[in-house]
Amino acid sequence: MSRLRRATLFRIGLRANLLQATWNFERQQGLGWAFALAPALRALYPDRAERVDRLAEHTAYFNTQPTLASIALGAAARLEEERSQGLGGDAEGMARLKSVLGSTLAAVGDRLFWFTLRPFAAVLGVLLAMVNREPLMGAAAMWAMYAIPHLVLRFTGVGWGYREGPGILSGAFRVRLERAMRWIAVVGCALLGILLAWALAPAGEPRAIEVQSALAGGLGLGLLTAQRARPSPTRWALALGILALGLVLLRRGA
Repeated sequence: MSRLRRATLFRIGLRANLLQATWNFERQQGLGWAFALAPALRALYPDRAERVDRLAEHTAYFNTQPTLASIALGAAARLEEERSQGLGGDAEGMARLKSVLGSTLAAVGDRLFWFTLRPFAAVLGVLLAMVNREPLMGAAAMWAMYAIPHLVLRFTGVGWGYREGPGILSGAFRVRLERAMRWIAVVGCALLGILLAWALAPAGEPRAIEVQSALAGGLGLGLLTAQRARPSPTRWALALGILALGLVLLRRGA
């Protein structure tokens, strides 16, 4: 019988936003994990001494992609519920759960957020800013496209993990995540093509050959450097942004 209410699961999701607030080299997200799971332990273990023991266990090493950590938290809450009812589970089983889900969610989450959703949001924001000539609109679209899925998964992921338990990634859930990543990548590539076409010929009027050559060269350089670990794409983006700002200032001065 379920003993954790929706309000408890919501508090876990809310606390999961502070998962990395106490990140350290020894336990990484371990302290944040214990802090997020504390509402479930409080509901499941009325005896303070037993609750403190369980909380201390959860301060051990843990690390995963921060957003999808909510799914692991929900699954851990489900296992703790069974453990409190004497239906199985122990400290070793919990450690295995954290290790397996942590590594798997890290691999899936990095691909979903860092390598799929973040570039998609950036392309969409830049495209809207260029087409409408409204930088604020582009910035708002980029923020919403990244932040809304992030926050939805933060809070709903706890419920998903709690309902499915430790086997959540062995069912249809992972298939849906993989399908979502493929579609985001496909749509992102299409938007990137539209963005490049608009940059080369805004409103159907081709730019000067010098500008087209610079854009093509910059795109090729970006694709090449994106395959290398150093310098990072972030450094390239900052460098190109500073260069663009300098060119704007020179143009105004002229």
